[in-house]
Amino acid sequence: MTPQAPPAPEPRLSLAITGHRESNAAFAANRAAIAATLESLFDRLAAATGPNSAPVRLHSMLVDGADQMAMALGRARGWELVAPLPFGRRLNKAINAHPLDLADGEALLGGGAASNPATQARSEAIRTWADASLLFELADRDEAIAALFLAKLAAPADLHAAQAHSFAVSERVALAAQVMIEQADLLIAIWDGASTSLTGGTGATLVQALDTGCPVLWVDARAPAGWRILLSPEELAGGTEVLPQLAERQAVLDNLVRNALGGNADHTRLGKAGYAEGVAALDAQHWRSSSAWPWHGYRRIEALFGSATASARLRSLRQTYEPPDAMLAGSASEMLGAIGALPDQDPSLVERTGTAIIRRFAWADGISARLSDMYRGGMILNFLFSALAIVGGMAYLPFSNAEHKWIFAMFEVSLLIAIVVITVIGQRRRWHGRWFETRRAAEYLRHAPILLAMGAARPPALWPKAAEAPWPELYARHAIRSVGLPRVRVTSAYLRQAMSSVLLPYAESQRGYHRLKAKRLAHAHHNLDRVSNVLFLLAILSVTAYLLLSFSGALHLLEGALASRISLFLTFLGVLLPTWGAAIAGIRYFGDFERFSAISKVTAEQLDAVTERIGALLQAPLGAIHYAHASTLAHALDDIVVGEIESWQAVFAGKHITVPV
Repeated sequence: MTPQAPPAPEPRLSLAITGHRESNAAFAANRAAIAATLESLFDRLAAATGPNSAPVRLHSMLVDGADQMAMALGRARGWELVAPLPFGRRLNKAINAHPLDLADGEALLGGGAASNPATQARSEAIRTWADASLLFELADRDEAIAALFLAKLAAPADLHAAQAHSFAVSERVALAAQVMIEQADLLIAIWDGASTSLTGGTGATLVQALDTGCPVLWVDARAPAGWRILLSPEELAGGTEVLPQLAERQAVLDNLVRNALGGNADHTRLGKAGYAEGVAALDAQHWRSSSAWPWHGYRRIEALFGSATASARLRSLRQTYEPPDAMLAGSASEMLGAIGALPDQDPSLVERTGTAIIRRFAWADGISARLSDMYRGGMILNFLFSALAIVGGMAYLPFSNAEHKWIFAMFEVSLLIAIVVITVIGQRRRWHGRWFETRRAAEYLRHAPILLAMGAARPPALWPKAAEAPWPELYARHAIRSVGLPRVRVTSAYLRQAMSSVLLPYAESQRGYHRLKAKRLAHAHHNLDRVSNVLFLLAILSVTAYLLLSFSGALHLLEGALASRISLFLTFLGVLLPTWGAAIAGIRYFGDFERFSAISKVTAEQLDAVTERIGALLQAPLGAIHYAHASTLAHALDDIVVGEIESWQAVFAGKHITVPV
């Protein structure tokens, strides 16, 4: 059966909440007004998402106050509740219950109840919300932080113990906030405007979001009705005294939601590919099981001029495209197996990754590979047909006579028509643009599993911005977003195995690919350059020989008929050699093998550095491997991949299919 396109990912709005606890004076004084404002905002956000979107996903750290207020409102609307916790579940409950003495702290850490009613009430509330949420627990430093927690309770007057505990906890909260912000299209902050300097605090989290480009909906705990949208940290420095009208603020909020979901119609109105149109075009593509030889021209040039052996130059270039369902049990099975084998892994993560990522990657990759052959192979045919047309039109000179010139002219015009047909079809069917778009979508999805396994994500604002067709980035974001954070307890053992069996193999495979590619493309550029130079040199020699022959005939040093026949042949060579030299130089320019080689070389060097960093971290003792380290390395790989995509797009962006003149 012919494979069918996987269902397009459902757009989903993803929110994050940060805010004050119940003990904050401004929050306590205006609790009812804050709740009313938050409820109104949630109603507007729910309405803005529309009926065709997946349920809103709300991220929170579950602490008392603003977090739990928002979670209650989200649950009432059927939203998905996700909690990236700065600690393991039990330690998180113990710390955020705020026990007043060592006995209660030890009881909570041991899974028991606190004797203090207020402490126990906070503990029960956190447990209730944890049961209702998907938990992503950053438990890799729990043992050390639990010791600091108990030391602080054991010596309430010890300032050093209190500070050590506070610094460690704040650092972990900021790390969990980073995870939350990376998943969010919008951060809602219930903040009194007091301080942004406390690491892990509401103000610092707000600034952290703005620094990554995440919009912030700030509900001022002192005056909740006067909420506003912040788009940059500079807006906190001034200019916030004048509050825009409510209708204006609501319009900005609605537009943010539309942009996040891909429903903004700006591109469609301009005749460009909007999100819905781009996804529909991708899904409507007819699947081909393998490549077609007439379109192998570009890859044959690369093989002929870039390979080191004759067998490699003449090998079959037929590609078999791996169907989406086959890839799950085929080339992707090793990576999926490694992800599934991570300690205490979320049992559904592999299935969700296979469905949402691998199957969509396989479809986009197969479609893109065929479009690449058609676009680049079509341009190679244009170059070759152009040279053949010129040479064929002149071939009557040495091989026939003027009476049969029409035959050669028919050959020439047939090739010129073929060039026009290839160009018109390529332009009308957007081979160039569709290849760009589908390749971007495929490459984003190719490396998505390594980020998902780490609970890491590229923040929405840091995705590349495409002027012509932004849908591939949205398509990949929605596919990745549909998987979301895994339900897992991240420990040092989890991180070590993730780096050794997921991150490191991926980095090494990509490094090896780019090393070979850089070498092959450098050889192709060098050999194409050498051949074109030789052809031009031979052209000079042929024209020089013609001139010498003409002088010899004029001086009667050669018999006239012989000189005439040789002159016709040399004239033909004088056309053939520079024409083919120009065609090969044009192919070299179009292919830009040298720049692509340089891009792959730089990418391989960057992957070298990350691979060395992963190796060095794997040499560390188990307890020294923390989530901050592993997440940084996952993001470094992501940055390299995205940077490489942007580089090759910059090379080929202006090289549309056209007649080679």
